[in-house]
Amino acid sequence: MSSDGTYTPPKVWKWEQPSGEGGWRYASINRPIAGPTHEAELPVGKHPLQLYSRATPNGVKVTIMLEELLAAGHNGAEYDAWMIDIGKGDQFGSGFVGVNPNSKIPALMDRSGAKPRRVFESGAILLYLAEKFGAFLPADPDKRTEAINWLFWQMGSTPYIGGGFGHFYHYAPVKIEYAINRFALEAKRQLDVLNRHLADNTYMAGDEYSIADMAIWPWYGALAQGAQYDAGEFLQGREYVHVLRWAEEIGKRPTVKRGRMVNRAVGNPAQQLHERHDASDFDKKTQDKIAK
Repeated sequence: MSSDGTYTPPKVWKWEQPSGEGGWRYASINRPIAGPTHEAELPVGKHPLQLYSRATPNGVKVTIMLEELLAAGHNGAEYDAWMIDIGKGDQFGSGFVGVNPNSKIPALMDRSGAKPRRVFESGAILLYLAEKFGAFLPADPDKRTEAINWLFWQMGSTPYIGGGFGHFYHYAPVKIEYAINRFALEAKRQLDVLNRHLADNTYMAGDEYSIADMAIWPWYGALAQGAQYDAGEFLQGREYVHVLRWAEEIGKRPTVKRGRMVNRAVGNPAQQLHERHDASDFDKKTQDKIAK
């Protein structure tokens, strides 16, 4: 750091300060190397699909998809959902790293075949499940391509929202005007991209609800509605009227409401289902709420 407060990058970057001193709530688990930090086997339940996740926007994508598949009658989509506490570093356990070498949630193991198959990265999981069950990916080639276009748009664009705008606006211990302005500009540009598209389309792939909607809704629907990073007023989210129409419609789906509960550990306790092993778990949660 120079005398005038500006930062001059060193010629060679070195990890000299323990990341836990940075002030960000997940800083203590940051490190510049991959691989496991400890031995820890993953639990395995009774269903073919084993999900290891947390109800972040990326995790919610997959639980919504699984609940949609079950509601559509695809019984093979029954799943066990296990909580991965990313704040405690569960994602660096040897078992989890074996499923996802990138140590990010969500991660899925499909044990329905002769050999267990790992699937990681949320967009890849959505596409894998859509193809496995022949659902929520349009059969029409034009609509299918459009759905995949928007799925990959989300995967490529959202790091500017999460690691960019969300981090510097909401999490960073020091508010940096340049960084916040830079990523707020990009967040609003992306919301405008969606708003213009949804002005002429019911869903992302036209008139057919698909994995593209499931991928985009947890991030951008929440952002426009003010439920992500408490940034709705700052970004003037209410001006994106077509995004809001789409977000509100999807949010009313019972499958989406259930999917949002799975592996959730923050917010209203009545909306948290830390683990999910059977459809009746949602009923038990409701009964517990009534009993209290």
